[in-house]
Amino acid sequence: MDPAQLEVLKHLFSSVAEEMGAVLRRTSYSPNIKERRDYSCAVFDACGRMIAQAAHIPVHLGSMPLSVEECVASLDFEPGDVAVLNDPYRGGTHLPDITFVAPVFGDGASGTEPAYGRDVPDSCLIGFVASRAHHADVGGLSPGSMPLSGEVFQEGLIIPPVKLVRAGVIDLDLWGLLLANVRTPDERAGDLRAQLAAGRTGARRLAALAERYGRAELSRYMQGLLDYAERATRRLIAELPDGEYRFRDALDPTDSDEELEIQLTVTIGADEVVVDFTGTSPQSESNLNAVYAVTLSATAYVFRSLIGLDVPSNSGCLVPIHVIAPKGTLVNARRPAAVAAGNVETSQRITDVLLGALAQACPERVPAASQGTMNNLTIGGRDLRYELREGSGGTGRFRGGDGIRRDYEFLSPAIVTLLSESRVRRPYGLAGGEPGSPGIAFLTSRGKRREVPGRAMIEAEAGDVLSVRTPGGGGYGRPGRAGGHEALGATGDTDC
Repeated sequence: MDPAQLEVLKHLFSSVAEEMGAVLRRTSYSPNIKERRDYSCAVFDACGRMIAQAAHIPVHLGSMPLSVEECVASLDFEPGDVAVLNDPYRGGTHLPDITFVAPVFGDGASGTEPAYGRDVPDSCLIGFVASRAHHADVGGLSPGSMPLSGEVFQEGLIIPPVKLVRAGVIDLDLWGLLLANVRTPDERAGDLRAQLAAGRTGARRLAALAERYGRAELSRYMQGLLDYAERATRRLIAELPDGEYRFRDALDPTDSDEELEIQLTVTIGADEVVVDFTGTSPQSESNLNAVYAVTLSATAYVFRSLIGLDVPSNSGCLVPIHVIAPKGTLVNARRPAAVAAGNVETSQRITDVLLGALAQACPERVPAASQGTMNNLTIGGRDLRYELREGSGGTGRFRGGDGIRRDYEFLSPAIVTLLSESRVRRPYGLAGGEPGSPGIAFLTSRGKRREVPGRAMIEAEAGDVLSVRTPGGGGYGRPGRAGGHEALGATGDTDC
């Protein structure tokens, strides 16, 4: 196997995952994905083994392959299919993390044009592409689907591995069912479509690689990358002194004063390691339980961090690492234990415990504990806004982009300066398109609302609300059926 070619393909596979992530971020609706970037994308071989993951969320490193494995074991994939799941007990982490898995078919060896869809019925499976994104709400007891729950059923809609798209056609019944169980269906629909778009992009890119190199050659180098990562991990382990290293730490007590301790024994021998969580506290009545996928992922993250950045992030890294996590414990909970916080909080304590053990073997490589928490804060309400001004873009064959509306409530007196334009002159359209709506701003104080000029300095009092509504872009082309639609109103604003 040509080492130079292996390095080239390592970067090509990674670039597929990176481009998927770029598409997902650009086309998503929620700040949770677009701004906080809580998502991951990866490429898998035909057996469901992860070949490359972009530099996204570390906790997804070891858990996404389990989701793909569940889909491969449960479903018969055909060209154009896309599976969806979030079940923590079937490869997921917690319910807000929704995973999309799409097969990629083509026959690069024969020169047949590879494709992602139903137009290649006789093509061969090249691999899979997958994305995982944390959705802002999937139902459950509280907005944000991160409640103080006692069982997983209280945390939101549970999706087992199921086909959302069959032969390139969305199952509208399933689509409607998903959106009927969430508090923000429009936002969820946008984020789900963004994941579909990311999958289409990844599938096209992977199929193009098969066309360029041939499916058999691509498969051979996929195996080569898995072997490469395994060798690098074994080399790291071989550099560590053999022996048993123990460490323990605990989570803060719950309301019921449960003792939630994580015990760990790391046994290093030759070029393999056993990570044994025997002795860890039984699963909790709270939502701090971690499923096996989370524990495996946290373990993979620690060893991947010690290896270095030049080794591909793939399933080969885990081959020499054997994780023992007794069922029914805090690190491998049984259904229907609540798991919302296990993915975000317990995972960090697992990481700290493993680093604490490895610090005894290689103190020069391991830092002291980090803060060990994500400080999760979820707020759900109806009074404040950050949204699109629907209908503010100018009409045309291609509608102008809509502006946004953002409301600010002041909790203490403040001096506010607003510098803006396009309040009088509307953004122009072209080729028969209509201009966009002008921007406008309002200050509501003591129950009375007044318009704020485009350039102004105002003194806001506690309780005042400033609503800033940006202009819409101009439309292009005369309105017609090809790309336009009727405006929802002159500005798309309401007074509520």
